[in-house]
Amino acid sequence: MSEKTSKNTVAGGDAQYAIVETGGKQYRVKVGDVLSVEKLDGDAGAEVTLDRVLLIGGEGDVKVGTPVVEGASVAATIADQYRGEKIVVFKYKPKKNYRRKTGHRQSLTRLQITGINA
Repeated sequence: MSEKTSKNTVAGGDAQYAIVETGGKQYRVKVGDVLSVEKLDGDAGAEVTLDRVLLIGGEGDVKVGTPVVEGASVAATIADQYRGEKIVVFKYKPKKNYRRKTGHRQSLTRLQITGINA
């Protein structure tokens, strides 16, 4: 069991991380992460700053915001603008011959996290 614990520590347990909010969702990020979020304005290669940082942790120190950490931000680069998988929305009412089939594809942005500024 001690091997498992040491593996987790070696894997970057002390690396600095942040919890950011964008698009109404919260994400735990660290430098080098790639994540998909709701569409943000900008072209591929553009720099983006995420200002809604709710928590910064790691290295034995945790800063919790009320609701955001003052002066903290996360820097990211837009890697790609793309659309997610199509979902099918099917409405049906029994015995009334009512059927509606529509689809939806969400526009998404792939971000590469480049820095956490505390």
